[in-house]
Amino acid sequence: MSHKNCLLLPGDVENLPRISEADSSSETCVHQEQHRYPRRLSLTDRLCVGAHHLETGPADTPSPDASGHHFCHYTPKCFFGVHRGGHVTSARSSPPRNGEEGWHECTTRTTIRVDNEVEAHREANNYKFGFRKWKASVTEKPIEDQSEIMKELHSDLSIVKAQERSVVTFGNVCYVFLFGWWIALIYILISAVMFLTVAGATYGKVCVTLAWYFIWPFGKCIEKVDNVLNRFSVNPPNCEVIPHETDSEEPVMNKDSASLVSSPPHIQIPVPELPPKNTSKHWCRVSTCIWLLLGYPVLAVMHCLACVLSWLLVFTIPVAKINARILTGVLLMAPEDLHIHTLEKDKTQACGTRVLLCCYQAFNMHYYKYTVHGINIFALNLLPLVFITLIIGYADKENNYFRAETKFATAMISIIPLSYYIGMGIASISAQCNFAVGAVVNATFGSITELTFYITALLQGHRAATKCYEEVVKAALTGTLLGCILFIPGICMIIGGIKHQEQRFNSRSAGVSSALLFISIGGVFAPTLFSKTFGNLMCESCSDVPGNATVSFVCKNCHYDTSQSEPHLILSHIEPLMYTISVLLPAAYLIGLIFTLKTHSHIYDIHISDGHGGHAHGQYTQEGTSTSNPTGHHVVHWSRWRALGVLIVATVLMACCADLCTENIKPFLTHSSISQYFIGVTVLAMVPELPEIVNGILFALQNNISLSLEVGSCIAVQVCMIQIPLLILFNAFYDVGFMLVFSDIHLWASIFSVIVVNYIFMDGKCDYFQGTALVVVYLILLALYFFAPSPHSC
Repeated sequence: MSHKNCLLLPGDVENLPRISEADSSSETCVHQEQHRYPRRLSLTDRLCVGAHHLETGPADTPSPDASGHHFCHYTPKCFFGVHRGGHVTSARSSPPRNGEEGWHECTTRTTIRVDNEVEAHREANNYKFGFRKWKASVTEKPIEDQSEIMKELHSDLSIVKAQERSVVTFGNVCYVFLFGWWIALIYILISAVMFLTVAGATYGKVCVTLAWYFIWPFGKCIEKVDNVLNRFSVNPPNCEVIPHETDSEEPVMNKDSASLVSSPPHIQIPVPELPPKNTSKHWCRVSTCIWLLLGYPVLAVMHCLACVLSWLLVFTIPVAKINARILTGVLLMAPEDLHIHTLEKDKTQACGTRVLLCCYQAFNMHYYKYTVHGINIFALNLLPLVFITLIIGYADKENNYFRAETKFATAMISIIPLSYYIGMGIASISAQCNFAVGAVVNATFGSITELTFYITALLQGHRAATKCYEEVVKAALTGTLLGCILFIPGICMIIGGIKHQEQRFNSRSAGVSSALLFISIGGVFAPTLFSKTFGNLMCESCSDVPGNATVSFVCKNCHYDTSQSEPHLILSHIEPLMYTISVLLPAAYLIGLIFTLKTHSHIYDIHISDGHGGHAHGQYTQEGTSTSNPTGHHVVHWSRWRALGVLIVATVLMACCADLCTENIKPFLTHSSISQYFIGVTVLAMVPELPEIVNGILFALQNNISLSLEVGSCIAVQVCMIQIPLLILFNAFYDVGFMLVFSDIHLWASIFSVIVVNYIFMDGKCDYFQGTALVVVYLILLALYFFAPSPHSC
């Protein structure tokens, strides 16, 4: 390996380019912590060497192509020493000591910005081996610190804004056809009823006004007029107030801009004392009674329907906010207090008014990010489906009102939000507890989604005295492996590669996962290879071919059957082999934990800094993760006890949904023309993993492809080293006939997938072409399963 001396002045360090890890052996290394040394230093000597030395201090300069608050750094491996008064000082060390010389290794480094200590724990847990990877925040971020997009999503509809763009947009036009016309029509009908009562004519006028409003509510303002304030206001009629001079250097607003600001200028004017405010008398009027009996109930039902529809569509949530504000506020006001005007025609806010509603758009594509108490909007909207599934599933046992296929579909979809809540609960508890508690929670609940389905399916097959359910479970296990090895990394590489031309990842950590995958596949399929060596080849049907001396018989649906070989082959050989594997695989998983979290924790070299891009306030090392100690205040969405309660409830609901899936899957297994193999490797395997797929895609979009790849590898390793041994352990205590003998199609598909993905991961970088290759291989295997005949036991 070539050695290169780098003589750099301190002022020249910042002009050096960043060097990728792949070129670290021959390129100049970058000084990453220049801020710790004053410019009076005369010289910085560097010696770039190989990859066999210790680690250096964390990188603080964010990558220019990073987005959000994730910043990935790829710096060369090098020795460096800084001459300071004739002595050498380590860049990571505290105040230097005379004669002390520090040599460190610059390894592949990822710098992540967080806002508080809880988020720092969550990010650190993402890089821990065996921990569930979670993208969403577990703490509430102040609205003023969020992005402009999030501010817009959570903005209050009572704020009047300056119109910078036209309100005639595609989404607003779609609103007219989806909501506006029928809401306005109902208002017109209610207005006719109110006019017929004569006494309710004032409310009839309000309905006509609101009908025109709902046809096109954009750029219009609904205000409440305060008559008492009008009578005793000391301001001129046009409500223009000249701000007094202050010490602060605040810009002076002009007439138009000042009128659009919701809060008045800070100026003290003597105001006469207002008389006691009398209770509104409009509740005692005859017209109000007529309105509450004939008008408001119908409009309440209509607005509730519009709220539900627009909320479920997600991207039209502003329409739901409009309807909710009208229902709970505007319709209960006195008619004379209501004032509606168009901002384009009347840009000054009337004196003594309070803005109730002002909307500019009905559609926003970014509402997929919308959260309520930290819960994503899609998971929140799917939660009622869980309870509907349980009601129709257990109340209609005989399928009198709903078909089994319908109940199976709703039960499978219900698993998606429950998986999300389980993941959110795990992330919340792990982020607020120490490593030991986080590891226990991840090990206990990390695989609960899949295990509940597998166990309920095996119990259903045992009760039905058929091996078909066992074959479906094996197909689901294999499908999860194939999806996590091929599809999840592939789709993340494609989406991330489109946004970022080339992405790099930690090849050493990927190598650890790849090695564990090889061990896992070898252990899981060892009983299968044993059965092929010592079992008997059994065929469903064989037919004689007359006149053919080369081939006398043609046999179909052949498989190796150990039950027809030696009488005690299973009891004396295969079952002990299964139990041996169920001990060795978790042991290998435990060794992987010790290797990545203790002895070789520098493989995951992560630097977590504060959300303002500042430097570490105090360094501490936690399980191989170098982090700064962020001092930002935080409010967690879920406390530890709340998260634990959510985990328990979600687990119980998951078990119920899994039970309904296995009860109603029978039509697909007996009457479906699609192979049971295909059903297992697609629907049953990948639907529970949808939250993980979304997390992986989000990581890739933020140029953090390392975590995207770890998402799939972590699940695949847990399937082989945790879930399958637990199924064997369950079979040992409650014999459901589960044998770790897979079909040939599962064996060769899994081995081929592991070989392909290890070839892709060799160079430590990826692009959308490599992702396409993985996805294409996955689709080829799915086609193989689709055209494969059903298992012989089905």
